[in-house]
Amino acid sequence: MNRLPFAVALAGIALVSLPFDASAQASNPIRFGIAAGAAVPVSDLGDAYDLGFNGTVTIGLQPSMIPLGIRIDGAYNQFAAKDNFEINIPGFGSGSANKFGWNIGGGIKLPLSGFDTFLEARYNQVQGEDGSLKFIPITFGVMF
Repeated sequence: MNRLPFAVALAGIALVSLPFDASAQASNPIRFGIAAGAAVPVSDLGDAYDLGFNGTVTIGLQPSMIPLGIRIDGAYNQFAAKDNFEINIPGFGSGSANKFGWNIGGGIKLPLSGFDTFLEARYNQVQGEDGSLKFIPITFGVMF
């Protein structure tokens, strides 16, 4: 049984249920967040899979005197196979698997009263033995 979706959902519920004080958030350099959205398969992955979903939990560090911050994300992406049949992708096999990947992206921050929201898109590439898979998650999130 794959426990990762359960762990991501549990972490998201825990983050949403945390109480927060808007005045304390302005001076707090450590922020927590959750995000969800669509995951768009591209290249060879788009030939075999339909639109999927993305769930992300994030921890950010923003020191008060420095204009740049650091953010660490844990993301889960899932895709549905086209035509409901098993697909074997060379270097990745069939079924579900965890592989190393990297991403680059950008987004916009939308400040609201007491918390911030963000909208972002990333280009993801997952490494396999014989190649790589590429997809673009587009997510909307909340930072507390």
